[in-house]
Amino acid sequence: MQVGFIGLGTMGAGMAANLQKAGHRLVVHDARRGAAAPFLADGAVWADTPRQVAAAAELVFTSLPGPAEVEAVALGPDGLLGAMREGGAYFDLSTNAPSLVRRIHAAFAERGAHMLDAPVSGGPRGARSGELALWVGGEHAVFDRWKPVLDAMGDQARHIGPIGAGTVAKLVHNCASYAVQCVLAEVFTLGVKGGVEPLALFEAVRQGVLGRRRTFDGLLDQFLSGTYDPAAFALRLAHKDVGLATSLGRELAVPMRLANLALEEMTEAMNRGWAERDSRVAMLLQQERAGVDVTVEADRLRPVVERVRGATKG
Repeated sequence: MQVGFIGLGTMGAGMAANLQKAGHRLVVHDARRGAAAPFLADGAVWADTPRQVAAAAELVFTSLPGPAEVEAVALGPDGLLGAMREGGAYFDLSTNAPSLVRRIHAAFAERGAHMLDAPVSGGPRGARSGELALWVGGEHAVFDRWKPVLDAMGDQARHIGPIGAGTVAKLVHNCASYAVQCVLAEVFTLGVKGGVEPLALFEAVRQGVLGRRRTFDGLLDQFLSGTYDPAAFALRLAHKDVGLATSLGRELAVPMRLANLALEEMTEAMNRGWAERDSRVAMLLQQERAGVDVTVEADRLRPVVERVRGATKG
């Protein structure tokens, strides 16, 4: 089928190339016409404006730097909205703002067209190889209809929820990634300044319980189930460990901003009388501050835990 694709940069180029490999005919547009050269050579058709892309294709994708570019392409004078077909679908693959995604969705709905947010995760390498997650928010039936096309770009296309849900999931993922990165830099400099050779330190911590599993798997143990008793590892013991690490940081003059914040959270939880509860009970403090309960029912959580643990063993 003929597919519109706008944004042939670092991420978009790989995804568009995989659509072509899957046999889809592309109508393409980019702020730099030169970026389209390899696609035109393989049979794609150039469009001078996003509006022309919408006029030529029932299904359109955008992969753009951010909200400002997405708004211009979707809603601008020569944007997609002016020519989007009734029943047509627009998937934005960019990392965007949920408020803008919902506004674009509403504008498209008034024309009888569909807009879904579908941010991706996998980096440029994943965009090229097809090892890519797509987190989609919007009408489930529209997602189902176009999933075969999404599968040409990534191996983990998943419907997350209503419009904006994919974008929220992407922001959670990326924010966690960079926050964890900062923590790792902090504790790793502590280890090296404490006298451990960098590669030996990496190999040691990589084999610990945290290093052996994926970043988000720890949420399954107590946080999502909402069970902190009996303790798998008591808060008082975890508090002691983090206290020793931050004490070493002071001894070695290593700034430990994030670790000290974690220690403060754990100290507050200790003062609640939670010393013998599981160490993750300190995470309840953030739920209180945010005014939200993340607990998932046991019958829904159990198959996910089994699937994740089975994949880890494999």
